[in-house]
Amino acid sequence: MSSSNPPIPPASTSYLEQTVSLLTSVANYMRLPAIASTGIAAILTSLLYFKQKALIYPSHIPANSRLDIPKPSDFGIKDFEELVIPTDDGEKLSAYYIRGPRAGKNSNVTILMFHGNAGNIGHRLPIARMLVNFIGCNVFMLEYRGYGASTGEPDESGLNLDAQTGLDYLRQRAETRDHKLIVYGQSLGGAVSVKLVAKNQARGDIAGLILENTFLSMRKLIPSVVPPAKYLTLLCHQVWPSDSILPNITKVPTLFLSGLQDEIVPPRHMRQLYEISTAPIKRWKPLPGGDHNSSVLEEGYFEAVADFVAEVTSEKPREQTRL
Repeated sequence: MSSSNPPIPPASTSYLEQTVSLLTSVANYMRLPAIASTGIAAILTSLLYFKQKALIYPSHIPANSRLDIPKPSDFGIKDFEELVIPTDDGEKLSAYYIRGPRAGKNSNVTILMFHGNAGNIGHRLPIARMLVNFIGCNVFMLEYRGYGASTGEPDESGLNLDAQTGLDYLRQRAETRDHKLIVYGQSLGGAVSVKLVAKNQARGDIAGLILENTFLSMRKLIPSVVPPAKYLTLLCHQVWPSDSILPNITKVPTLFLSGLQDEIVPPRHMRQLYEISTAPIKRWKPLPGGDHNSSVLEEGYFEAVADFVAEVTSEKPREQTRL
């Protein structure tokens, strides 16, 4: 399918480049444990068991990420709401709801966006801005507990509850209750998205799932991030087992965006997720020059997203294609 969307303006590309530059520090942070702990089994054991939440959820990276939270207006976005959404266990989650053109072709489509394991929703606003301007949809950016202005401490069960809270909010909100929803997750956000969609696919309002540079499971990722710890993976209690959950998604079309130069998540993880997917429609988009954080800058990234959104929100019959 060819995209009829307008070319990406230079200003948008500049914003995206700023985001990639900022998040590159996260990739460097993720490599520190492997360098510092090589050959020291006792330290590795302590890190993996007692400090793994700090390693997996570095919400303080980049510096001041809990306090310095960019707003949509910083990027020229005018039609948005800043929200605080309560969870069932008493936390308060910050969120942005950004509206696309109200009379646009995708005004009834909302993308629910889950970011990677560091920074905050404000750091991903250039991506949301591109989705709004390039596709014409709405974007709902939910902040995890313990990140940005949200209360609490992050862990696997808590983030899953946060994701469900965000979806329930969109389903109950008058403006969005009849919208077609696209769940979009990057890296850790992909694992969050897989669990959310698997649990909620039966209702039929989730039109698509988009995964970018996510992993099979945290235990299978550890040998790549912390090579000396490859024999200690069972100590990891933050499991995120996307490889066992994804095959249960049988009703929601899925797009796989894979940066083939990913230095954190080996690209084979994404390819294996694609291969085990049993989605009714699944699309594979390799990004030859994309690394873990720069894939959004690759040619064809937003075109692939736009084509996928158009395909899965169309009223026309669809056929599965495997690339």
